[in-house]
Amino acid sequence: MPSCVLAYSGGLDTSVILGWLMEEGYEVHGVYVDLGQPCEDREAILQKARDIGAKSAQIVDAREELCRDFAFPVLQWQAKYEGMYLLGTSIARPLISKRCLQIAREVGADAYAHGATGKGNDQCRFQLAAEALDPKIRVVAPWRMEKFRKQFPGRSEMIAYCREKSIPVKASVSKPYSSDENCLHISYEAGKLEDLTVNGVELVEFGMSVSPQRAPDKVEEVSIGFEAGVPTRLNGKSLDAFEMVDQLNAIGGRNGIGRIDMVENRFVGMKSRGVYEAPGMTILYFAHRALEQITLDRDLVHLRDRLAPEVAEMVYYGFWYHAKMDALLAFNREAQKPVNGEVTLQLYKGNLAVASRTSPNSLYDEAIATMEGGGDYNQTDAEGFLRIQGLPGRVQSRVSPRAY
Repeated sequence: MPSCVLAYSGGLDTSVILGWLMEEGYEVHGVYVDLGQPCEDREAILQKARDIGAKSAQIVDAREELCRDFAFPVLQWQAKYEGMYLLGTSIARPLISKRCLQIAREVGADAYAHGATGKGNDQCRFQLAAEALDPKIRVVAPWRMEKFRKQFPGRSEMIAYCREKSIPVKASVSKPYSSDENCLHISYEAGKLEDLTVNGVELVEFGMSVSPQRAPDKVEEVSIGFEAGVPTRLNGKSLDAFEMVDQLNAIGGRNGIGRIDMVENRFVGMKSRGVYEAPGMTILYFAHRALEQITLDRDLVHLRDRLAPEVAEMVYYGFWYHAKMDALLAFNREAQKPVNGEVTLQLYKGNLAVASRTSPNSLYDEAIATMEGGGDYNQTDAEGFLRIQGLPGRVQSRVSPRAY
């Protein structure tokens, strides 16, 4: 009997897929990768997998690894897909594949199954990561199989299947959107959100944050300490990576931080609309950038910022385990070495402001920057500087005069 590991979330799709794979003759091992999903009952999910008939079902705790080894390196890059999306789902997928392949090796499974659709990005992320780690692995993607799609053309057929098989699911045919969550964010898409005339922020019942309108009518201050670009201290207390994200989610969530509504370009070619909330990571991005402003050299940070969209694109597409990504991560580990210090932010009704920033590596010299006299800067030197900078323009103007 062929054996496979299924990345199992306990939702409608993977519950149906678990039963369907068994009907197809597979011995199925369900793996729930714990990424700090804030709204899920882990033990109930495992029990459901066993009740359906999984050969085994287990939880793998990857919360710390997700934040430390995946999210924080992307944070250090200040990488945002298409300028807005903090990549919360994208970052998690290669880690899920890694952990599922580890279990596959332990149980002797030769296949890796997932519930991603054939229209989305996740199928790319799961498969590209799995094949980069184990070129021999066979990826089973039921949504890309015509036989599966004919049996389950829509949610109503999937719900009917669950009822027939006594599989408990919370889903209903009328659910207005789908969601995916981990400790980095919650994403909301599909259903009524596919209509761009619908206000997505008003439609969604957010799981991490209150609306800015309902946030407290007072400023809350938070201080974050960084070491080599990695957040390590919150309000003076040293924290592990997951603890940092988890506590900032609570702080940011109660202040209405980190909601966005965007239309993005999927890797497979179509545009899609997504609503996201990422309170903790939004705070970290803002604080990290504020500290970089005083610790990184101008040309270095400008180069990093030109490369950041490349990193965001690779993460979004699923090329985490890739030679280019290895090199880019190594570059930024070196670049981030001076990013040490403390940033104090003020949070108020969805807004962030810098209250103070300090660093032992600060390149900011008040004596030089001041508009008053003094310091090592001699304003007379600017005369020669600008004559040299303007030389090409003067020569070109003589040859090709510009109308004015």
